Amino acid sequence: MKAENRVQVRDVMKNKIDMIDGKLTVEEALEQMRHVETKTLLVNKRFEGDEYGMVLLSDIAKQVLAKDRSPARVNIYEIMTKPVITIEPSMDIRYCARLFERMGLSRAPVVEDGKIIGIVSYTDMVLKGLAGH
Repeated sequence: MKAENRVQVRDVMKNKIDMIDGKLTVEEALEQMRHVETKTLLVNKRFEGDEYGMVLLSDIAKQVLAKDRSPARVNIYEIMTKPVITIEPSMDIRYCARLFERMGLSRAPVVEDGKIIGIVSYTDMVLKGLAGH
């Protein structure tokens, strides 16, 4: 890929995200979820110096549904991943894909100036990054 064909994470990421409080139950979080296509709930920081968390729908399936736990009795903080690896919006999608492979990720929040501005996945990188260019 030549420099002029360089595709950045910001070019392919989804901007619509679901930011929730970790104290919510799984049931409450799913009721608030508006962007199911991301398959992700991002958990807000509780205080300055805290880290973001993340819950994938697959986490809910594995840790709540498969274990026959009540979604009304399980809090998000019990099943979330925290801290999460975050991606800079200016990162080249080739490097992002390599990082995902190396770290075993399928998606990650995109952070600019300490705030989550989107989420990126392998699907976004392939369908929007390769197919779109």
